[in-house]
Amino acid sequence: MKQVHISTFGCQMNDRDSELIAQVLSAHDYRLTERPEEADLILINTCSIRQKAEEKTYSLLGRLKRLKSRNPGLIIGVGGCVAQQEGDRLLERVPHLDLVFGTRWINELPDLVQTVRQRGRRMAEVALDHPLRYLPSEKAFRPSPIKASVTIMHGCNNYCAYCVVPYVRGPEWSRPPEDIAAEVRRLAAQGVKEVLLLGQNVNSYGAPKGAGGRAFIDLLEQLETIAGLERLRFTTSHPKDLSPDLIACFGRLSKLCEHIHLPFQAGADTVLARMNRGYTRAMYMERIQALRENCPEIAVTSDVMVGFPGESPADFEQTLDLIREIRFDDLFSFRYSDRHPARASGFPDKVPEEEKRRRLAELQALQKGITLARHQAREGTWEQVLVEGTSKKSGGQWSGRTRTNRIVNFPATHLEVGLTVPVFIEKGYAHSLKGRLSPPSGEGRQEDSCCCG
Repeated sequence: MKQVHISTFGCQMNDRDSELIAQVLSAHDYRLTERPEEADLILINTCSIRQKAEEKTYSLLGRLKRLKSRNPGLIIGVGGCVAQQEGDRLLERVPHLDLVFGTRWINELPDLVQTVRQRGRRMAEVALDHPLRYLPSEKAFRPSPIKASVTIMHGCNNYCAYCVVPYVRGPEWSRPPEDIAAEVRRLAAQGVKEVLLLGQNVNSYGAPKGAGGRAFIDLLEQLETIAGLERLRFTTSHPKDLSPDLIACFGRLSKLCEHIHLPFQAGADTVLARMNRGYTRAMYMERIQALRENCPEIAVTSDVMVGFPGESPADFEQTLDLIREIRFDDLFSFRYSDRHPARASGFPDKVPEEEKRRRLAELQALQKGITLARHQAREGTWEQVLVEGTSKKSGGQWSGRTRTNRIVNFPATHLEVGLTVPVFIEKGYAHSLKGRLSPPSGEGRQEDSCCCG
């Protein structure tokens, strides 16, 4: 068998695509290797949402030149969003690169590799009008036996001013609900306890014209009935499409976990308008209030950027103020960078890099304190933890996640991956919780009430 090494940059969608790449190639006598020097084929699955992710791709390609010189028969390919965005320009920029394949060409990858190998011809296939064919998840290619990601839609119709996703993933396309339900049933029959539904904007699933449709809610209700499935999550949501009916699902669907990732990006209305986000600061905060009213235990994480073109010091202070008021459980924060062909790349009034770095450091310091405080607030409580495996931190420790998506490390023996166990939280840290299976001496066990039953 030939060997393939896959490097992945980016989001959960990219991780899922890499699973599909491995799955497709396995049917053509390729097996995965963690050692690139042993590979006959090296593939980089890329992200272009931020400049730093794209820079990582070019840095890795530079390091691979040495392997190519040692092994001229080695084929090197780039897929994902950078491939879709750059196409033939990647081949021009990187002479030792053999293959560029776009976001809709994963199923054709074995044939593309064979063509390169047999004809010795470098090639790029990035047409966005190429038909999408979805392959259900297979157990052998999932990193966890008890957790799985299921893509429910591709693409995006929002055209936020800073974002390249509509250009590299194409317009929104939703899978039929019966196909999704059938895949989740298969996963549950294989022992999967938790499923993450993936899409660029999952709450516009099945509703090409935006908010107002019930297709996503109907899908959640259908998946709620699947035997063996214990937990259901989804990402990512767009605030403008988060309807009251969808918010109410967090208070009534028992398998829908008490966690939502809801990017807000900026706290000033002037910035949100230039970003073309489709909501105001007040609208975003109203949705957070409604979520917490429906499900008091819900954890809220978000995305935020600093230094969008024209962002003033006062605009940035409004972002900090929103963070202080909402008190997110965690934030993914980053500096704005021009991403061609997104509209903001042509905007004037760019914020200097030094100022963007300063703002990001201030924002991250603020959120670090909030996250630590929210974790410390869990001390002395019981959490239902889905056991994922042994902890990477120390021997004798196990690790899992709460329904609110917090990592918990705790000592135990004779556990099984996939069990859900009650854990008493002893200590909250910046990135995780520490607990134990038995309560401290003299204390009984009292489960926290849960808004979802």
